[in-house]
Amino acid sequence: MMNRYLIRNATAIMTGQSGDKARSPVSDIRIENGVITEMGTGLRPAPAEQQLDADGCVIYPGFVNTHHHLFQSLLKGIPSGIHLTLSPWLQAVPFSYRRGFDEKRLRIAARIGLVELMRSGCTTVADHHYLFQPGQDFDAAAILFEEARTLGMRFMLLRGGATVTRKLEEHERLQQATETLDQMLASVQATASHFHQNGPLAMSKVAVAPTSVHVSLPTQELKEVARAARSMGLRLHSHMSESVAYIEHCRERFDCLPIEYLARNEWLGPDVWLAHLVHLSPAEIRMLSETRTGLAHCPQSNARLADGIAPATMLARMGAPVGMGVDGAASNEAADMISELHFAWLLHRAQAGTLARARPEGHGEEGGDATTVEQIIHWASQSGAQMLGFDGVGHLAPGMAADLAVYALDDPRYFGLHDLAIGPIVSGGRPPIKWLLCNGKIILENDKPMGLDLRLLGLQAKNEVQALLTL
Repeated sequence: MMNRYLIRNATAIMTGQSGDKARSPVSDIRIENGVITEMGTGLRPAPAEQQLDADGCVIYPGFVNTHHHLFQSLLKGIPSGIHLTLSPWLQAVPFSYRRGFDEKRLRIAARIGLVELMRSGCTTVADHHYLFQPGQDFDAAAILFEEARTLGMRFMLLRGGATVTRKLEEHERLQQATETLDQMLASVQATASHFHQNGPLAMSKVAVAPTSVHVSLPTQELKEVARAARSMGLRLHSHMSESVAYIEHCRERFDCLPIEYLARNEWLGPDVWLAHLVHLSPAEIRMLSETRTGLAHCPQSNARLADGIAPATMLARMGAPVGMGVDGAASNEAADMISELHFAWLLHRAQAGTLARARPEGHGEEGGDATTVEQIIHWASQSGAQMLGFDGVGHLAPGMAADLAVYALDDPRYFGLHDLAIGPIVSGGRPPIKWLLCNGKIILENDKPMGLDLRLLGLQAKNEVQALLTL
């Protein structure tokens, strides 16, 4: 397969960077050996270089999904959980069905989720997988890395799990055997030694990610886990402050707020990012910002579970890294980065308007500058990549990884649009992808993943859903 491309004649290029660099003034991108080597207008083709005509198309960086649960791709729209809030939903859906995920089912679920993400312009996925227990007869981590590698995507395993059983799992039907701390850390080390790559163009990484640190580990183990991760050169991740239940638990058990609990136990810093962070006090926002602890922002899942709205714009304004996450499809019903970004853009603008107050002289401050399209794209690309430690990934510039999506905006929904550059985000709906490249290779063309039979995958999904209904 050719590894040299010249993409020509793009109508617009969004770089993923912030501020004045968010939009590129050029139309062409040259790629060689996985890296962008040149950007300009009117670039001349070089020998043995394949040309890709992007006339009428807009180019975005490949999106970076900073928090997901791929196994949940077979748990969409379960009737018993569709209108529940977080705690009862956990019992009704993931905890009730997780025992049904053997090697085959996990593989199919992962494939579905990864393909969905690809078709919405995503090239890097961080998956928070927590179905680990002693005596498991298959290597879940290896399956996830293999599925991502087969599709050509960058993949980061957020190695979850627990050493204690949480209160929500006390019913016998919901219980899952827990690991000892030694078992967990030994497994992490073995997985990292095989899959974790350093360097700016790494294709695979591992992070240490106890499922929910305030309930998944006893307090005395928190510092030990943090220190072990850092000694292995791995980042830290977990769920935090997703609902008010997190606050209630930390106040009752630890006599403090959730972020204060993390601070006491060495779980804040630029090598840590946390999913959700919906319920934060002003002091907690300052702590996160001062330590540059990141947010994996999952607005659609938080809305679906009636959790609330994370203060993403405030965190970003104060210096905390923000990335975007789709979260599991069991609380989102899809794995669509475009949908997530469209929703985030509208949500924070609406929130700013709701919080606006009339000025004494009668003129309202409408808050229309709450979030911009450029800011949302930045969160979903450069900011997210940096948060995960993919330093050579996430924005379009010479020397950076050639991870990008070429969107064909030839659908009637884009007719009449004055600024095609923002079309994929502002117009809603998933735009057709002419080409998706990761590491300088075409991994999707005309919405079709290379070498994958989508019809067969659909049949496999249908069969697995029917089998899950018998559990």
